[in-house]
Amino acid sequence: MTAVEGPGIEIGSIRKWLILVSVTLATTLYSTTVLVVSVILPQMQGSMSATQDQISWVVTFNILATAVVTPMTGWLEAKFGRRRVMIVGLALFTLSTLACGLANGLLPLVLFRIAQGATGAPLIPLGQAIVLDSFSRHQHRLATSVFGMGVVIGPILGPTLGGYLAEIYNWRWAFFMLAPIGALAFVMLIVMIPEKARRPGVRLDWTGFLSLSLSLVCLQLMLDRGERHDWFNSAEIVIEACLAVIFLHIFIVHSLTAKHPFLNPRLLLNWNYSLGLILVLIYGMLNFTPIILMPPMLQKLMGYPDSIIGTLLAARGAGATIGFFLAMWVGKLDPRIGMGLGFVGQAISGLYMASFDVNVTVVDVAANSFIQGICVGMIWVPLTVATFARVRSEDLAECSAVYHLLRNLGSSIFISLSVTTVIRTANVNYAELSERITPFNEVLAYSGLLGAWNVESVRGLAAVSGEIERQALMIGYINAFGLYTLASLGVLLLVILVRGRPPTSVPS
Repeated sequence: MTAVEGPGIEIGSIRKWLILVSVTLATTLYSTTVLVVSVILPQMQGSMSATQDQISWVVTFNILATAVVTPMTGWLEAKFGRRRVMIVGLALFTLSTLACGLANGLLPLVLFRIAQGATGAPLIPLGQAIVLDSFSRHQHRLATSVFGMGVVIGPILGPTLGGYLAEIYNWRWAFFMLAPIGALAFVMLIVMIPEKARRPGVRLDWTGFLSLSLSLVCLQLMLDRGERHDWFNSAEIVIEACLAVIFLHIFIVHSLTAKHPFLNPRLLLNWNYSLGLILVLIYGMLNFTPIILMPPMLQKLMGYPDSIIGTLLAARGAGATIGFFLAMWVGKLDPRIGMGLGFVGQAISGLYMASFDVNVTVVDVAANSFIQGICVGMIWVPLTVATFARVRSEDLAECSAVYHLLRNLGSSIFISLSVTTVIRTANVNYAELSERITPFNEVLAYSGLLGAWNVESVRGLAAVSGEIERQALMIGYINAFGLYTLASLGVLLLVILVRGRPPTSVPS
């Protein structure tokens, strides 16, 4: 059996599996760096003698660079070819990752993180396009399952392995560990990836590119700095929100009127693809949020060390692996079944998290992470296969870029919303609980039964205040998990609208 990569180019059955392995390795390498910094940020802050606001730019600028370059993937492929973009992108990404570990100051580190995000951004969309093109339609479920493991499990492996290495050595090793893998993936891409015919005369639509990029930059800055600056009570956040809307308006109007727009709006006439973009936006909202919320909750409220937290996150990776294998079987059915089961499982895990308290056990957290991992794997395969079922080969790179852009955008939006929910509702509940701490509260009259909690000494009041803060913060996390549950249930209405089993061939 053969698979076609381009006109007149056939890929042997063995080689296409080697292509899948090499592309998956490259995308896993990139996705590993997405969240690895979240674990080592405190160490980096101390090493660089930076303030919390300064060190946050290490994350912010990487996200901004990724957001700007991801939509360019279709143009890059048309202009330079898939093979060249993948190989050069991975080489520069690996070098910039190594440079991050060698950085001796905050400014070089931020610059290398920008380079890391910009050069790695095309890897996942192009990798997905290569995989879908290399395999025949009836093998897309299996190929997407293997490829999806790299996209989804990478962000779980990053914090887990990076946290261990940072604890044993220092934060630099979280970057150093990726260099040998990058070198191996680079060699495999050179040997395995075939070239696809380029489209001559392709020009970059600068108006569309700049307006979309500026809109994304303003939106990401607003989401990243909103809570720190009290959202719309800050002039900076208001300006960023207004600029994001203005530039988005310019982009939409220009795309609808331009002869050769930066992103082709006609692709949205494909029903499954348009609906898939909305679904992957919500999928992105649900995918990374627990990974961001759980570590600080376990660390601040339960006192878990980083190594234990990393192990608990690894349970999610184990569940995701099983979920991807289950998706191969469930994928034989209507794609709505797999997506529906996955999102229902996400809702169950959300209710499970909403039942947590400050005495939650390791077993509860690990079991919940495992369930979430299974659901993530089960959703990804039918969602991707259904979304791209009617997309033409020449449009795969552009469609895949928008697909992954919205997945990342969904993560940014919902993480910001969830963190805001935790902080705001925790403050409200702290104020309400504090009102009950008065000399007239009969419970506090029995100081002998309360131990360190009493209102008769400064130390006792401090202990009471600390426990109130702990409980209020836990309520904040529960509210965020409730929001997660509602999003998981709400998306089921959209899953029903997905068209059933995709056709065996794509209309030209």
